[in-house]
Amino acid sequence: MTATTLVNAVRAGNTGDVVTLADGMTDAERRACMPELRELRKKLRSEPWGSPLQRAYPALHAAGAACQTGAAAVADWIAGADMRWRQAPAPVLIDVLGDREPRWLDDLVHRLAERPLTAQVPYELMSGLVRLAGCAVPTSETYVRGWMEHIGRARWKAGTVIGNLRKDPHLSELVTALFDIAEIGARSDWRYGEGLDNWTYALTQLAEEGLLDRKVLIDGCVSRLLRGGGSTADNKVFLGLLTSLDLTRDERCERIADWMSLSADAPSSVAGHAQSVLADFALDGELGSRRLIEMSGAVLFRPERKLVRSQLILLGKVLKQDPSTAGALLPVVAQAFGHEDTEVQERALKLVERHIGDVPDEEEAAREEIADAAADLSPGLRARAQQVLGVSSGEESPKAYEELLPPVPEPTRLMPAPETVAELAEEVNALLASDGDISAFERTLDGLVRHAHRDREALVEALGPVVAGRWWAEMEPAYVDRHFRDSPHDLEIVLASLFERVRLSVLHDARSDAPTSGGCVHSGLAGVLDARLREVAHRVRTEPLPFLLATPTWSTGSLEPGELVARLDTYRRLGARPGRSDFAQALLRVRRADPAASESAAVAARELGTPEGDRLAEWLVADAPSQPVRSSRTEGPRFLVEVGELPELQSESFPPEVRRLGRPLVEYQGLWYCSHWDDSEWRQWLAVVPGRPELVAARVLRDLSQGVIEDTGAGFSFLPTLAEAEGETGEAVRLCVVYGLGAKRPEDRLAAVDALLVLAARGQLDVEQAGADLGRLAVTSYVKPLRIAEAIRTAASTGAYGTAWAVLRAALPHLLAELSDGQGGTEGEDKNQAEGGGKGRAKAATPVRGLGELLAVAAECVERSGARGELPHLDLAADRRGSSRLVTEARRLRAALAV
Repeated sequence: MTATTLVNAVRAGNTGDVVTLADGMTDAERRACMPELRELRKKLRSEPWGSPLQRAYPALHAAGAACQTGAAAVADWIAGADMRWRQAPAPVLIDVLGDREPRWLDDLVHRLAERPLTAQVPYELMSGLVRLAGCAVPTSETYVRGWMEHIGRARWKAGTVIGNLRKDPHLSELVTALFDIAEIGARSDWRYGEGLDNWTYALTQLAEEGLLDRKVLIDGCVSRLLRGGGSTADNKVFLGLLTSLDLTRDERCERIADWMSLSADAPSSVAGHAQSVLADFALDGELGSRRLIEMSGAVLFRPERKLVRSQLILLGKVLKQDPSTAGALLPVVAQAFGHEDTEVQERALKLVERHIGDVPDEEEAAREEIADAAADLSPGLRARAQQVLGVSSGEESPKAYEELLPPVPEPTRLMPAPETVAELAEEVNALLASDGDISAFERTLDGLVRHAHRDREALVEALGPVVAGRWWAEMEPAYVDRHFRDSPHDLEIVLASLFERVRLSVLHDARSDAPTSGGCVHSGLAGVLDARLREVAHRVRTEPLPFLLATPTWSTGSLEPGELVARLDTYRRLGARPGRSDFAQALLRVRRADPAASESAAVAARELGTPEGDRLAEWLVADAPSQPVRSSRTEGPRFLVEVGELPELQSESFPPEVRRLGRPLVEYQGLWYCSHWDDSEWRQWLAVVPGRPELVAARVLRDLSQGVIEDTGAGFSFLPTLAEAEGETGEAVRLCVVYGLGAKRPEDRLAAVDALLVLAARGQLDVEQAGADLGRLAVTSYVKPLRIAEAIRTAASTGAYGTAWAVLRAALPHLLAELSDGQGGTEGEDKNQAEGGGKGRAKAATPVRGLGELLAVAAECVERSGARGELPHLDLAADRRGSSRLVTEARRLRAALAV
């Protein structure tokens, strides 16, 4: 047989002929076929997805596997990325590989099993090779995940998960391996199977039948939970399996050290289970005082209130059983005095009050330790503790409260563009690998323009390794053009133009078709940035610019007027034609806050005698723009800001994209879904209109509000940058931060807290209005008070208790007023009244969930800052019956305000 015969069968896509021809080939014949197969593979890579030649892929996949002689080469061929979506069926591959030696097949299957999941090596292929080789089953992630999927998939044809597992010859080895695979418990087929198709039930039942070693399962679950780092879903699965195994007392007892570790460091749900196991031993006296003290110290240090409360309850039961342990246990209880939750502090203090009399007089050290810990209590509880312990405060006079706010950020000057193409290539690589900031982006963009003007060939050579593998370098030209017609993708469009991977007509048409209205709410800002990038991409190929006029002077994006005049003078001397979009961006960036500097620069600009000089002079002496006319719009839980027309941007001397930026912004018109979801792009917009953050905030406010209302991520990491932007802030910036305080993810709320504190440090935070906004949003229940409480507590803990209280002082009345429908009764009493009991008594209004938490934060802020006064509607909560958290914290806040 000749190599040509096999290759012709591959070209025709005849997989069956390939199997027949490969059968019985010698190694020499196999090697002779490979050059033509590699050449064909190379050719197919460049073919479009819909090309008829693509049908050859499965046959090529099988032929290459048959003709490679080394196991490593076969593994590389089978797992090749270019053939991932059109592989030969697993039975075909097993057929062409079945005549190899068992040791060779053993080597191959383990190489395939070590491939990453993204290689998508079929499990059926690997398991078939294991059967042929008679080798040990691989236990890699790729193999085990494939096996688990195969077990679940097989049930759709016949049988069940437990039935398929029961018949598996490698059951024990693969189940043992499950405990070593990251996030295997988060798989949907483990989490959502029911009955006989439930993996947890199946493994538990197989352990009862003796097909699985029960100890292996228990040790695997405990070890997996001890390892930590898993997702909530993953931990839930292994905790559920452990619970389902229903450990005997002996099995639990021999793992006490493990339960101790889990209660201290595991996620809350796992720690709670370990805590309950240890509690049984503690109450039976088998845990011992030393271990109970060690366990309690670790749990009481945790932030979760539920765990800490449970531990205090356990300690209370132990103290009640054996009062003689008070001297050893009460100092441990006192460790909860430093907990951030005042309810926890009070529970601990009550325990101390109840049992301090059980501490023998000779154990003075224990009393001193408790007294020292009392200093961590909130002021109200601290005085109570000192009275119980019979000690004085030790303070001659209270220290005056001092608000701590972060330093006000200062703008920095941009460094010059990189001098050499090698340095520029490094910066381009760094920028492509991360979002970068405004300064890095502008320096790099200016560097590309400068070096393209000096020596484009040298620049392209230096950038070659950097852009190798970029998406536009490998895609079909038609697809690349389409992508760049829709969006410049930041620096990508300039790089693609330098390498001639995008047609000039696409760049020209995109620049010429800029509309003056329409699109989404982001179009005005995005259009200015996009037009400038397309212009730069066009000019580096057609008429290279010596440098960019609009490169900022400062990290905020602003440009000094004298510097722009000097750049225009250089353009005049070089005879260079300014880019229209670049010059328009320069005008938007030039600083006009200093009248003297503007007038001086205007005089110098007129002396240039160029149209751009005259336009700059006119722009500099015109009245500096004030904040745009704004109006608020409310629709359900959305508080949005609309912006009126900006007349100074409607001049015909501006290109269409700038005139569009000056059009009125109507939030409830235009497209609601668009491509401007990336907050790294939003940071660039701040540099489009430096000094005017309200214009940017108004355009992203809808995204942020939607992110909170629909519990999705929506670019909240942008908020600190927005707060640091120079210029006057107003309603739009404030509402962006307010929505961020109610975001779902903790990291998003932290970003909003950073922004809040920066605005406060700059003196640009209207705390009264911010609080009112928070209160109005919290009443709608779309912005959850529990999240707000966590965010404000974080802000306060930095030392900004005064600012945090000022916000809450304005927010709480809106929530407390909701209690005015009726008052007087606990939740239990309310239920009785609803069923006919308690006649003649008004039913208490149901408080907003999380209001008690907000009151707790407010009380701490007041106690720390020394604020005094009254809070409207606070009595509606404080005068309710019962001892709920709402009532307790309302009374605490009222007392603190009245001191």
